[in-house]
Amino acid sequence: MDHSEKLKLYGFNNLTKALSFNIYDICYAKTAREQQDYIKYINEQYNSDRLTEILTRLTEMIGATVLNISKQDYEPQGASVTFLIAEESMVKNRSGETVVAHLDKSHVTVHTYPEYHPETCLATFRVDIDVATCGQITPLSTLDFLIGSFDSDIITIDYRVRGFTRNMEGEKIFIDHSITSIQDYISQDILQKYDAVDINVYQANMFHSKLLIKDIVLQNYLFNSDVYEIPPKVRLDITNALRREMIEIFSGANVFQEVKG
Repeated sequence: MDHSEKLKLYGFNNLTKALSFNIYDICYAKTAREQQDYIKYINEQYNSDRLTEILTRLTEMIGATVLNISKQDYEPQGASVTFLIAEESMVKNRSGETVVAHLDKSHVTVHTYPEYHPETCLATFRVDIDVATCGQITPLSTLDFLIGSFDSDIITIDYRVRGFTRNMEGEKIFIDHSITSIQDYISQDILQKYDAVDINVYQANMFHSKLLIKDIVLQNYLFNSDVYEIPPKVRLDITNALRREMIEIFSGANVFQEVKG
């Protein structure tokens, strides 16, 4: 089937396009006070109001209408925002009230997870964003915006098309657009900053991409510290610690963990 041509469907497009987007930001904070200050900074920088602004822009980019917003800041850290969205198909009923012509069961959610451990001197900030859309809306076009909205050292992206719809002849359609890799929807300017790998299951319409930042500019990873105040040997140790942390998160395994006897 040629996905470049617009499909003529019978009834409503029931395909669900689910995008799961996870980013990790790593920071070096030597003392317990610096680690706590970093968590406080993240909580202020990415509180529920700021996350709502990001999701509002994302919703505008995919041409959807916001039906409902739920948001919450947590103690001691973290925030969540959920949007219920629909395609722009708002109509007036007989009473003059605006209703949704096709409630396409679409939603956008974001959760943040600041984290640190006193023995590592490293703090991490994880953002999980999930976009599930039905109908003609696809969330892949928002990837550049999402990556640019956060300090993204490690990025994990999953995309899956679920369900099926039908054409006018009743034939089932399990995907209504062409895709070979999630990376095709990320600009080259962004991709050249990362090492990237794909794990795709084409038969199941499942696509997975992981990205790891190539270059570590140490000053960008120091919280309330100046790189020139740190001895060269310590700078190297910090850079190596940051790289090990990133590789383990990227790999999903404790590859540098010492074997204990």
